Amino acid sequence: MSPNSPTTAHDPPGRWAALAILASAMLLGMTTWFSATAVVPQLRELWALSPGEAAWMTIAVQLGFVAGALTSAVFNIADRVPPRRLMLYGAILAAFANICLLATPPVALAIGLRAVTGFGLASVYPPAMKAMATWFKVNRGTALGIMVGALTLGSAMPHLVNGLGGLDWRIVIVATSVLSVIGGLVAAFMGSDGPFAFPRAPFDLRQSWRAFSDRPVRLASIGYFGHMWELYAMWAWFSVFYGDVLAGQAFDAPLATAALATFAVIGIGAIGCWIGGILGDRWGRGRATSLAMCVSGACALLIGWLPDNYWPLILIVGLVWGFWVVADSAQFSTVITELGDQRYVGTALTIQLAIGYILTVPTLWLIPVVHEHFGWAAAFGVLAIGPAVGTIAMQRLGTCETKSTRASAPATTP
Repeated sequence: MSPNSPTTAHDPPGRWAALAILASAMLLGMTTWFSATAVVPQLRELWALSPGEAAWMTIAVQLGFVAGALTSAVFNIADRVPPRRLMLYGAILAAFANICLLATPPVALAIGLRAVTGFGLASVYPPAMKAMATWFKVNRGTALGIMVGALTLGSAMPHLVNGLGGLDWRIVIVATSVLSVIGGLVAAFMGSDGPFAFPRAPFDLRQSWRAFSDRPVRLASIGYFGHMWELYAMWAWFSVFYGDVLAGQAFDAPLATAALATFAVIGIGAIGCWIGGILGDRWGRGRATSLAMCVSGACALLIGWLPDNYWPLILIVGLVWGFWVVADSAQFSTVITELGDQRYVGTALTIQLAIGYILTVPTLWLIPVVHEHFGWAAAFGVLAIGPAVGTIAMQRLGTCETKSTRASAPATTP
Protein backbone atom coordinates (compact mmCIF):
# COMPACT_ATOMS: atom_id res chain seq x y z
CA MET A 1 0.00 0.00 0.00
CA SER A 2 1.27 3.48 -0.81
CA PRO A 3 2.25 5.64 2.14
CA ASN A 4 -0.30 8.13 0.92
CA SER A 5 -3.21 5.69 1.10
CA PRO A 6 -5.26 5.72 4.25
CA THR A 7 -5.38 2.38 6.02
CA THR A 8 -9.18 2.37 5.92
CA ALA A 9 -9.43 2.92 2.15
CA HIS A 10 -10.65 0.21 -0.16
CA ASP A 11 -11.32 -0.07 -3.87
CA PRO A 12 -14.91 -0.71 -5.04
CA PRO A 13 -16.36 -3.88 -6.61
CA GLY A 14 -16.19 -3.93 -10.40
CA ARG A 15 -12.85 -2.14 -10.51
CA TRP A 16 -10.97 -4.90 -12.36
CA ALA A 17 -13.68 -5.19 -15.03
CA ALA A 18 -13.51 -1.42 -15.47
CA LEU A 19 -9.72 -1.67 -15.74
CA ALA A 20 -9.98 -4.33 -18.45
CA ILE A 21 -12.42 -2.20 -20.47
CA LEU A 22 -10.45 1.04 -20.20
CA ALA A 23 -7.08 -0.64 -20.82
CA SER A 24 -8.51 -2.31 -23.94
CA ALA A 25 -10.04 0.98 -25.07
CA MET A 26 -6.73 2.82 -24.66
CA LEU A 27 -4.77 0.09 -26.44
CA LEU A 28 -7.20 0.13 -29.38
CA GLY A 29 -7.46 3.91 -29.41
CA MET A 30 -3.68 4.34 -29.56
CA THR A 31 -3.07 1.88 -32.43
CA THR A 32 -2.76 4.72 -34.96
CA TRP A 33 0.41 5.76 -33.12
CA PHE A 34 1.87 2.29 -33.45
CA SER A 35 1.05 2.12 -37.17
CA ALA A 36 3.90 4.50 -38.04
CA THR A 37 6.52 2.07 -36.78
CA ALA A 38 5.01 -0.74 -38.82
CA VAL A 39 4.63 1.02 -42.18
CA VAL A 40 7.56 3.45 -42.38
CA PRO A 41 10.00 0.73 -43.57
CA GLN A 42 7.67 0.02 -46.52
CA LEU A 43 6.92 3.69 -47.21
CA ARG A 44 10.63 4.46 -47.27
CA GLU A 45 10.89 2.34 -50.40
CA LEU A 46 7.48 2.99 -51.98
CA TRP A 47 7.52 6.77 -51.47
CA ALA A 48 11.31 7.13 -51.88
CA LEU A 49 11.62 8.69 -48.44
CA SER A 50 15.01 9.99 -47.34
CA PRO A 51 16.26 8.89 -43.90
CA GLY A 52 15.31 12.31 -42.56
CA GLU A 53 11.79 12.15 -44.00
CA ALA A 54 11.32 8.65 -42.63
CA ALA A 55 12.38 9.84 -39.19
CA TRP A 56 9.93 12.74 -39.37
CA MET A 57 7.05 10.33 -40.04
CA THR A 58 7.62 9.12 -36.47
CA ILE A 59 8.79 12.35 -34.81
CA ALA A 60 5.76 14.23 -36.19
CA VAL A 61 3.44 12.03 -34.11
CA GLN A 62 5.43 12.89 -30.98
CA LEU A 63 5.30 16.61 -31.73
CA GLY A 64 1.61 16.47 -32.63
CA PHE A 65 0.95 14.74 -29.32
CA VAL A 66 2.81 17.52 -27.52
CA ALA A 67 0.82 20.21 -29.38
CA GLY A 68 -2.46 18.47 -28.53
CA ALA A 69 -1.44 18.02 -24.90
CA LEU A 70 -0.42 21.67 -24.51
CA THR A 71 -3.67 22.84 -26.14
CA SER A 72 -5.62 20.66 -23.73
CA ALA A 73 -3.61 21.97 -20.79
CA VAL A 74 -3.92 25.65 -21.67
CA PHE A 75 -7.70 25.40 -21.97
CA ASN A 76 -8.11 22.84 -19.14
CA ILE A 77 -9.94 20.59 -21.64
CA ALA A 78 -9.00 17.39 -19.77
CA ASP A 79 -10.75 18.74 -16.66
CA ARG A 80 -13.79 20.27 -18.38
CA VAL A 81 -14.79 17.45 -20.76
CA PRO A 82 -15.65 14.00 -19.34
CA PRO A 83 -12.56 11.83 -19.94
CA ARG A 84 -14.24 8.91 -21.73
CA ARG A 85 -16.05 11.26 -24.12
CA LEU A 86 -12.76 13.06 -24.77
CA MET A 87 -11.17 9.69 -25.61
CA LEU A 88 -13.83 9.15 -28.29
CA TYR A 89 -13.25 12.56 -29.86
CA GLY A 90 -9.48 12.09 -29.89
CA ALA A 91 -9.66 8.58 -31.35
CA ILE A 92 -11.92 9.73 -34.20
CA LEU A 93 -9.59 12.62 -35.09
CA ALA A 94 -6.53 10.36 -35.03
CA ALA A 95 -8.26 7.75 -37.18
CA PHE A 96 -9.35 10.34 -39.76
CA ALA A 97 -5.82 11.75 -40.14
CA ASN A 98 -4.39 8.23 -40.34
CA ILE A 99 -6.80 7.02 -43.05
CA CYS A 100 -5.95 10.06 -45.20
CA LEU A 101 -2.52 8.50 -45.81
CA LEU A 102 -4.22 6.12 -48.25
CA ALA A 103 -4.46 9.02 -50.69
CA THR A 104 -0.63 8.91 -50.97
CA PRO A 105 -0.19 12.64 -50.29
CA PRO A 106 3.06 14.56 -50.79
CA VAL A 107 5.63 13.79 -48.10
CA ALA A 108 5.20 17.15 -46.36
CA LEU A 109 1.44 16.64 -46.12
CA ALA A 110 1.91 13.05 -44.94
CA ILE A 111 4.15 14.31 -42.13
CA GLY A 112 1.49 16.89 -41.28
CA LEU A 113 -1.15 14.15 -41.13
CA ARG A 114 1.03 12.17 -38.74
CA ALA A 115 1.21 15.29 -36.56
CA VAL A 116 -2.60 15.56 -36.57
CA THR A 117 -2.75 11.91 -35.55
CA GLY A 118 -0.55 12.69 -32.55
CA PHE A 119 -2.69 15.75 -31.76
CA GLY A 120 -5.78 13.55 -31.56
CA LEU A 121 -4.07 10.92 -29.45
CA ALA A 122 -3.31 13.57 -26.81
CA SER A 123 -7.03 13.32 -26.03
CA VAL A 124 -6.87 9.54 -25.63
CA TYR A 125 -3.91 8.73 -23.37
CA PRO A 126 -4.14 11.31 -20.51
CA PRO A 127 -7.97 11.05 -20.17
CA ALA A 128 -7.68 7.25 -20.01
CA MET A 129 -5.30 7.55 -17.06
CA LYS A 130 -7.63 10.00 -15.33
CA ALA A 131 -10.69 7.82 -15.93
CA MET A 132 -8.95 4.77 -14.47
CA ALA A 133 -7.90 6.71 -11.37
CA THR A 134 -11.60 7.14 -10.47
CA TRP A 135 -11.77 3.39 -9.76
CA PHE A 136 -8.72 2.95 -7.55
CA LYS A 137 -7.19 4.47 -4.42
CA VAL A 138 -5.41 1.62 -2.63
CA ASN A 139 -4.12 -0.11 -5.78
CA ARG A 140 -3.97 2.91 -8.06
CA GLY A 141 -0.31 2.40 -8.93
CA THR A 142 -0.96 -1.20 -9.98
CA ALA A 143 -4.00 -0.21 -12.04
CA LEU A 144 -2.23 2.58 -13.89
CA GLY A 145 0.75 0.27 -14.35
CA ILE A 146 -1.50 -2.23 -16.13
CA MET A 147 -2.82 0.61 -18.32
CA VAL A 148 0.71 1.60 -19.36
CA GLY A 149 1.55 -2.09 -19.77
CA ALA A 150 -1.20 -2.38 -22.37
CA LEU A 151 0.30 0.62 -24.19
CA THR A 152 3.75 -0.97 -23.98
CA LEU A 153 2.53 -4.21 -25.51
CA GLY A 154 0.91 -2.23 -28.32
CA SER A 155 4.22 -0.45 -28.94
CA ALA A 156 5.92 -3.82 -29.36
CA MET A 157 3.41 -5.27 -31.83
CA PRO A 158 4.77 -3.61 -35.03
CA HIS A 159 8.12 -5.30 -34.41
CA LEU A 160 6.36 -8.67 -34.27
CA VAL A 161 4.58 -7.87 -37.54
CA ASN A 162 7.86 -6.89 -39.19
CA GLY A 163 9.67 -9.91 -37.79
CA LEU A 164 7.05 -12.26 -39.24
CA GLY A 165 7.25 -10.70 -42.68
CA GLY A 166 5.09 -7.62 -42.44
CA LEU A 167 1.72 -6.67 -43.91
CA ASP A 168 0.76 -4.43 -46.81
CA TRP A 169 0.92 -0.88 -45.50
CA ARG A 170 -2.63 -0.10 -46.65
CA ILE A 171 -4.00 -2.96 -44.55
CA VAL A 172 -2.12 -1.63 -41.52
CA ILE A 173 -3.46 1.90 -42.04
CA VAL A 174 -7.08 0.78 -42.47
CA ALA A 175 -6.93 -1.70 -39.59
CA THR A 176 -5.38 0.74 -37.13
CA SER A 177 -7.85 3.48 -38.07
CA VAL A 178 -10.82 1.17 -37.51
CA LEU A 179 -9.37 -0.13 -34.23
CA SER A 180 -8.80 3.44 -33.01
CA VAL A 181 -12.47 4.33 -33.52
CA ILE A 182 -13.54 1.09 -31.86
CA GLY A 183 -11.36 1.98 -28.88
CA GLY A 184 -13.05 5.37 -28.56
CA LEU A 185 -16.49 3.77 -28.76
CA VAL A 186 -15.57 1.18 -26.13
CA ALA A 187 -14.39 3.92 -23.76
CA ALA A 188 -17.46 6.10 -24.29
CA PHE A 189 -20.19 3.47 -24.25
CA MET A 190 -18.82 0.39 -22.46
CA GLY A 191 -16.62 2.06 -19.88
CA SER A 192 -17.88 3.69 -16.73
CA ASP A 193 -16.62 6.14 -14.12
CA GLY A 194 -15.69 4.95 -10.64
CA PRO A 195 -16.77 6.40 -7.30
CA PHE A 196 -13.58 8.44 -6.79
CA ALA A 197 -14.54 11.09 -9.33
CA PHE A 198 -12.42 14.20 -9.70
CA PRO A 199 -14.28 17.52 -9.29
CA ARG A 200 -15.19 19.42 -12.46
CA ALA A 201 -13.01 22.47 -12.91
CA PRO A 202 -13.80 25.93 -14.30
CA PHE A 203 -11.58 27.32 -17.04
CA ASP A 204 -8.52 28.95 -15.47
CA LEU A 205 -5.60 29.73 -17.76
CA ARG A 206 -3.24 30.08 -14.78
CA GLN A 207 -3.80 26.44 -13.79
CA SER A 208 -1.91 25.21 -16.84
CA TRP A 209 1.37 25.84 -14.98
CA ARG A 210 0.28 26.37 -11.37
CA ALA A 211 -0.17 22.61 -11.02
CA PHE A 212 3.61 22.31 -10.66
CA SER A 213 3.79 24.60 -7.64
CA ASP A 214 3.26 21.51 -5.42
CA ARG A 215 6.68 20.07 -4.55
CA PRO A 216 5.70 16.36 -4.83
CA VAL A 217 4.12 16.98 -8.25
CA ARG A 218 7.19 18.88 -9.39
CA LEU A 219 9.58 16.15 -8.20
CA ALA A 220 7.48 13.41 -9.82
CA SER A 221 7.48 15.37 -13.07
CA ILE A 222 11.27 15.76 -13.02
CA GLY A 223 11.50 12.01 -12.47
CA TYR A 224 9.18 11.43 -15.42
CA PHE A 225 11.22 13.73 -17.65
CA GLY A 226 14.37 11.71 -16.88
CA HIS A 227 12.45 8.51 -17.60
CA MET A 228 11.24 9.79 -20.97
CA TRP A 229 14.74 10.94 -21.95
CA GLU A 230 15.67 7.26 -22.00
CA LEU A 231 12.50 5.32 -22.86
CA TYR A 232 11.52 6.11 -26.44
CA ALA A 233 15.08 6.31 -27.75
CA MET A 234 15.73 2.85 -26.31
CA TRP A 235 12.53 1.50 -27.88
CA ALA A 236 13.27 3.14 -31.24
CA TRP A 237 16.93 2.17 -31.64
CA PHE A 238 17.27 -1.24 -29.98
CA SER A 239 16.21 -3.03 -33.18
CA VAL A 240 18.88 -1.22 -35.22
CA PHE A 241 21.50 -1.90 -32.54
CA TYR A 242 20.69 -5.60 -32.27
CA GLY A 243 20.54 -5.90 -36.05
CA ASP A 244 24.12 -4.60 -36.16
CA VAL A 245 25.10 -7.13 -33.49
CA LEU A 246 23.61 -10.05 -35.43
CA ALA A 247 24.84 -8.91 -38.85
CA GLY A 248 28.33 -10.21 -38.12
CA GLN A 249 27.17 -13.51 -36.59
CA ALA A 250 26.19 -15.41 -39.78
CA PHE A 251 22.43 -15.12 -39.22
CA ASP A 252 20.37 -15.78 -42.35
CA ALA A 253 17.91 -12.98 -41.59
CA PRO A 254 19.50 -10.68 -38.99
CA LEU A 255 16.95 -7.88 -39.38
CA ALA A 256 13.94 -10.17 -38.96
CA THR A 257 15.59 -11.82 -35.95
CA ALA A 258 16.37 -8.40 -34.50
CA ALA A 259 12.75 -7.36 -34.97
CA LEU A 260 11.52 -10.42 -33.07
CA ALA A 261 14.08 -9.79 -30.33
CA THR A 262 12.93 -6.19 -30.09
CA PHE A 263 9.32 -7.33 -29.75
CA ALA A 264 10.40 -9.40 -26.75
CA VAL A 265 12.52 -6.58 -25.27
CA ILE A 266 9.73 -4.01 -25.50
CA GLY A 267 6.90 -6.44 -24.80
CA ILE A 268 8.40 -7.69 -21.53
CA GLY A 269 7.95 -4.14 -20.29
CA ALA A 270 4.21 -4.86 -20.00
CA ILE A 271 5.03 -7.23 -17.14
CA GLY A 272 7.44 -4.64 -15.79
CA CYS A 273 4.66 -2.07 -15.61
CA TRP A 274 2.51 -4.46 -13.58
CA ILE A 275 5.35 -5.30 -11.17
CA GLY A 276 6.31 -1.62 -10.94
CA GLY A 277 2.73 -0.78 -9.96
CA ILE A 278 2.70 -3.41 -7.23
CA LEU A 279 6.01 -2.15 -5.86
CA GLY A 280 4.80 1.45 -6.00
CA ASP A 281 1.69 0.60 -3.98
CA ARG A 282 3.69 -1.37 -1.39
CA TRP A 283 6.96 0.57 -1.14
CA GLY A 284 5.95 4.07 -2.15
CA ARG A 285 6.47 5.80 -5.51
CA GLY A 286 9.92 7.23 -4.75
CA ARG A 287 11.53 3.93 -3.80
CA ALA A 288 9.94 1.90 -6.61
CA THR A 289 10.81 4.36 -9.38
CA SER A 290 14.36 4.80 -8.08
CA LEU A 291 14.94 1.04 -8.30
CA ALA A 292 13.63 0.93 -11.88
CA MET A 293 15.73 3.88 -13.04
CA CYS A 294 18.91 2.60 -11.36
CA VAL A 295 18.59 -0.77 -13.13
CA SER A 296 17.63 0.70 -16.52
CA GLY A 297 20.42 3.29 -16.34
CA ALA A 298 22.95 0.56 -15.53
CA CYS A 299 21.76 -1.45 -18.55
CA ALA A 300 22.14 1.61 -20.78
CA LEU A 301 25.74 2.01 -19.62
CA LEU A 302 26.58 -1.69 -19.99
CA ILE A 303 24.92 -3.06 -23.10
CA GLY A 304 26.94 -1.18 -25.73
CA TRP A 305 30.25 -2.46 -24.32
CA LEU A 306 29.44 -6.17 -24.68
CA PRO A 307 31.20 -7.94 -27.59
CA ASP A 308 28.96 -8.84 -30.53
CA ASN A 309 29.78 -12.55 -30.26
CA TYR A 310 28.11 -12.47 -26.84
CA TRP A 311 24.78 -11.82 -28.58
CA PRO A 312 22.76 -14.10 -26.24
CA LEU A 313 24.06 -12.13 -23.23
CA ILE A 314 23.27 -8.87 -25.03
CA LEU A 315 19.70 -10.06 -25.50
CA ILE A 316 19.43 -10.98 -21.81
CA VAL A 317 20.64 -7.52 -20.79
CA GLY A 318 18.20 -6.07 -23.32
CA LEU A 319 15.32 -8.00 -21.73
CA VAL A 320 16.30 -6.73 -18.27
CA TRP A 321 16.52 -3.21 -19.70
CA GLY A 322 13.16 -3.52 -21.42
CA PHE A 323 11.54 -4.77 -18.20
CA TRP A 324 12.78 -1.94 -15.99
CA VAL A 325 12.93 0.97 -18.44
CA VAL A 326 9.12 1.26 -18.42
CA ALA A 327 8.31 -0.33 -15.05
CA ASP A 328 8.21 3.09 -13.38
CA SER A 329 6.24 4.91 -16.07
CA ALA A 330 2.78 4.88 -14.52
CA GLN A 331 4.03 5.74 -11.05
CA PHE A 332 4.91 9.32 -12.01
CA SER A 333 1.32 9.88 -13.15
CA THR A 334 -0.01 8.16 -10.03
CA VAL A 335 1.72 10.75 -7.84
CA ILE A 336 -0.15 13.53 -9.63
CA THR A 337 -3.53 11.81 -9.21
CA GLU A 338 -2.80 11.32 -5.51
CA LEU A 339 -1.06 14.54 -4.48
CA GLY A 340 -1.96 17.15 -7.11
CA ASP A 341 -4.84 19.65 -7.00
CA GLN A 342 -7.80 17.31 -7.54
CA ARG A 343 -9.68 19.87 -9.65
CA TYR A 344 -6.89 20.03 -12.22
CA VAL A 345 -5.48 16.50 -12.25
CA GLY A 346 -6.18 16.15 -15.99
CA THR A 347 -4.34 19.39 -16.76
CA ALA A 348 -1.33 18.41 -14.64
CA LEU A 349 -1.15 14.95 -16.22
CA THR A 350 -1.37 16.44 -19.70
CA ILE A 351 1.43 18.96 -19.08
CA GLN A 352 3.63 16.25 -17.56
CA LEU A 353 3.11 14.05 -20.62
CA ALA A 354 3.63 16.95 -23.05
CA ILE A 355 7.00 17.98 -21.63
CA GLY A 356 8.04 14.34 -21.34
CA TYR A 357 7.31 13.70 -25.02
CA ILE A 358 9.18 16.86 -26.02
CA LEU A 359 12.26 15.35 -24.33
CA THR A 360 12.00 12.22 -26.49
CA VAL A 361 12.81 14.22 -29.63
CA PRO A 362 16.44 15.17 -28.85
CA THR A 363 17.41 11.64 -27.81
CA LEU A 364 15.71 10.10 -30.86
CA TRP A 365 17.90 12.42 -32.92
CA LEU A 366 21.07 12.12 -30.80
CA ILE A 367 21.40 8.34 -30.78
CA PRO A 368 22.30 7.89 -34.49
CA VAL A 369 24.56 10.94 -34.43
CA VAL A 370 26.54 9.77 -31.39
CA HIS A 371 26.59 6.19 -32.71
CA GLU A 372 28.06 7.30 -36.04
CA HIS A 373 30.96 9.13 -34.34
CA PHE A 374 31.57 7.17 -31.15
CA GLY A 375 29.72 3.82 -31.34
CA TRP A 376 26.80 2.21 -29.52
CA ALA A 377 28.38 2.30 -26.06
CA ALA A 378 28.54 6.10 -26.10
CA ALA A 379 25.14 6.42 -27.79
CA PHE A 380 23.32 4.38 -25.16
CA GLY A 381 25.45 5.95 -22.43
CA VAL A 382 23.83 9.30 -23.24
CA LEU A 383 20.47 7.79 -22.25
CA ALA A 384 21.72 7.07 -18.72
CA ILE A 385 21.69 10.81 -17.97
CA GLY A 386 17.89 10.74 -17.75
CA PRO A 387 17.48 8.02 -15.10
CA ALA A 388 20.34 9.54 -13.08
CA VAL A 389 18.51 12.88 -12.83
CA GLY A 390 15.18 11.13 -12.33
CA THR A 391 16.50 9.00 -9.47
CA ILE A 392 17.71 12.07 -7.57
CA ALA A 393 14.26 13.68 -7.89
CA MET A 394 12.40 10.53 -6.84
CA GLN A 395 14.68 9.96 -3.86
CA ARG A 396 13.64 13.39 -2.66
CA LEU A 397 10.01 12.48 -3.29
CA GLY A 398 10.57 9.35 -1.22
CA THR A 399 11.66 11.60 1.65
CA CYS A 400 8.40 13.55 1.27
CA GLU A 401 6.43 10.28 1.33
CA THR A 402 8.19 9.16 4.52
CA LYS A 403 7.45 12.47 6.25
CA SER A 404 3.80 12.24 5.11
CA THR A 405 3.52 8.74 6.51
CA ARG A 406 4.95 9.79 9.87
CA ALA A 407 2.70 12.83 10.04
CA SER A 408 -0.40 10.74 9.34
CA ALA A 409 0.47 7.91 11.76
CA PRO A 410 -1.79 7.74 14.80
CA ALA A 411 -0.31 8.78 18.10
CA THR A 412 0.44 5.98 20.57
CA THR A 413 -0.11 6.13 24.27
CA PRO A 414 2.74 5.22 26.60
